[in-house]
Amino acid sequence: MSKMEGPSSANRKNKDKEEGEGEEEEYSVEKVLDRRMRNGRVEYLLKWKGYSNDDNTWEPEENLDCPDLISEFEENRKKKEAAKKDERKRKSGAAEEKKPASKKKHVEEDNKPRGFDRGLEPEKIIGATDSSGELMFLMKWKGTDEADLVPARQANVRCPQIVIQFYEERLTWHTSSHDEEESGGKEGNE
Repeated sequence: MSKMEGPSSANRKNKDKEEGEGEEEEYSVEKVLDRRMRNGRVEYLLKWKGYSNDDNTWEPEENLDCPDLISEFEENRKKKEAAKKDERKRKSGAAEEKKPASKKKHVEEDNKPRGFDRGLEPEKIIGATDSSGELMFLMKWKGTDEADLVPARQANVRCPQIVIQFYEERLTWHTSSHDEEESGGKEGNE
């Protein structure tokens, strides 16, 4: 069971009228259909019990409470990826040459590990954003020119000194003339 936003608002409104307004609905996940990375977070495409495919929604992994369905999906996904690799090895590569290069590159980029999953050592934080509602750092990695957005909560744990360095470089002290006069007077009295 997953207690979430669930399917489209049109269906929710109809159900609210049937069940009584003000009650919080509990939606059940029927099946996990797909997986993607958005803003450094894993999201799953869910099929909801009692709803059509038109009501499928993408939900962040941390909001889900259906570990069995997720692990079943991940196992099947790994099997499919292994089968695809085997199939590619068997073919001479002619089929891949037929695909447009841009589409192939896009698919490879989506499946490419990001952030700390790349196993690279962080070099420095280039910038920060909260575009996804979560603080994210743009991390530069040692040995490559590529940078990735990584959640600040991960960076705080995995490379705290780099996070501290980032903040220290941007730290500015503001003093007023009034503060300087007071500190000067105290120093003279001590």
